[in-house]
Amino acid sequence: MGERPTLTGGSTSPRTGADAPPGTSTTGDSRPGRAATRRWAIRAVLPAALALWLLSLRNVDLDRMRDLGLLQVLPVLFWVALALLTLGFCLALGDRRTGNTWYAAYVLGLIAVIHATPTLLYPTLRYSWAWKHLAIIDAMLRHGGNVPNSGPLSIYNEWPGFFQLNALFLRATGLESAVGYAAWAPAFTNVLLLGPLLLMYRAVARDRRLIWGAAWIFYSCSWVGQDYFAPQAFGFLLFVTVIALILRQLPSSALPRPDRRRRGAWPPGLLLVVLVIVAAIVSSHPLTPLMLLSALVFLSLPRRNRRVVLPVLAGALVLTAAWDATVARSYISPHLSSMLDALIQPDVNISSGLATLGTAAPGLALVSWIDRGLSALVFLLAAIGFVRRPWTRRTGLPLLVISPLLILAANAYGGEMIFRAYLFALPAAAFLIAALLVYRGTRPRPRMLVIYPLLLALLGGLVFGYYGKEAVNRFTLQEVAAARYVTSHAPKGSRIVTLTSAVPGLFMHYDQHEEVLLGQQDIGDRRRLVRDPVEGVKGFVYGATAKEPAYIILSQAQARDLYLTGELPADTVKRLESALSGAAGFARVYDSDDAVVYRYETPRETIRR
Repeated sequence: MGERPTLTGGSTSPRTGADAPPGTSTTGDSRPGRAATRRWAIRAVLPAALALWLLSLRNVDLDRMRDLGLLQVLPVLFWVALALLTLGFCLALGDRRTGNTWYAAYVLGLIAVIHATPTLLYPTLRYSWAWKHLAIIDAMLRHGGNVPNSGPLSIYNEWPGFFQLNALFLRATGLESAVGYAAWAPAFTNVLLLGPLLLMYRAVARDRRLIWGAAWIFYSCSWVGQDYFAPQAFGFLLFVTVIALILRQLPSSALPRPDRRRRGAWPPGLLLVVLVIVAAIVSSHPLTPLMLLSALVFLSLPRRNRRVVLPVLAGALVLTAAWDATVARSYISPHLSSMLDALIQPDVNISSGLATLGTAAPGLALVSWIDRGLSALVFLLAAIGFVRRPWTRRTGLPLLVISPLLILAANAYGGEMIFRAYLFALPAAAFLIAALLVYRGTRPRPRMLVIYPLLLALLGGLVFGYYGKEAVNRFTLQEVAAARYVTSHAPKGSRIVTLTSAVPGLFMHYDQHEEVLLGQQDIGDRRRLVRDPVEGVKGFVYGATAKEPAYIILSQAQARDLYLTGELPADTVKRLESALSGAAGFARVYDSDDAVVYRYETPRETIRR
């Protein structure tokens, strides 16, 4: 009774070196003067770095953004602040007496610098997808649930959990829209995610340097950008929470338990909480339940884990199957054949997110290669950590690193699966990297000479992936006003035509209008548009009437999108605007420096012919 469980299944014999799970060391600094200087530096560097960061955000010229996004416009002072913040964190890692408060302050500072910067700089909500999710919430509020006539967006009727939760919040608070807090979703989501991450890491280790080092590495490598106002961010937060709660119950948990006989058993109340969270995941996002099932299957492979994992796995299987067979059946049924076909094409699924970038802008191609390099480096360092730190093999984290690969091989998820697999593997991979870099020993400071440049390199890869595409994610007030003009003035049944989806608020009232994205049409239609812009557009607006007109929105964000992706020639927006200005049936109804809108009605003589 009272014996503390360890990562080795109960052995309490002392161990040292790479084989030992890091614990709290009693080794102090033999030079009190140097230790005092270090502690003073740790406390001074953080506010200095944050002050420099805030100063660097003054007078940033966002109009200079091109194919490297914010990297081209952020001043040197911003990068100095980020490097200084990293230095302060490394100093904290080098001092075993650094408390949790300072570690938390540094990690929260990193979250603020990385994720609050765009929100502080931009006058409007970033990401066209975030704007689309606002439109879905608005539609569900208007209809009190499922949205009829939703066309391609009907998939959101099948997994409405995230949207209904926000609708409930808006009703409770009296807010008219989620746009105000949606702008802060990346920063807020990452702050919330810190709790489950710490819960997860504390379930497998007790050394606070290792725990906070893993948290820092996670945020330094999370370049995928799935933290905006979206069901995926919500689902991922709940996924990490479930995994953390499971790891705490495993026999290998590092948490002390007063009663060893309870080790590996679920308290009924806690199991119910876990299943409620699983139900929230199942109702909110189609991919996250599959990632959770894969993780649970892998965690159940060791026999010692099954008493904990199998009840959750069974519950997750039942909930997912029940949801897909009832609420999501209208989506699953017509797509079942393609899903089954994907199971026998793992090579295609894995390579789908690595398509050629020959038509993309040079900067975007560079960003993509750096993203791939950072991802490869993360998995390489995690593999080295797995080999060099044998104690990590009993934590279950190596299984969590490889579990997303099962889903990666099974489905391409529109070309995004390889990035989602990286995201779901990252929490566990970050811990393995921290175990490699931060280990139990008496001379940690010389190792900081290696850790500091490595952490800077990881952050360097992060900012390319996270900031490098901001030219298309940022919208001006005039672009927002143009889209609002169209969606508020277009009669029911109107057609709204754009070149790309880079239009903020394009899908507002999507149940009343039809949206057409010319850049996503088949190759023949795109070639016709390039050859003759007016004729290329007319094929999609012919038959429009005064009661059901067509609107064409052209904006600078779309021009930047085309330049970056190469879906159409970069000058398509300019050529189309020039061609429509003198074409029969097209009338300019909204005009600003950043966006123009044309209204089209098919001329009567054209209809008679």
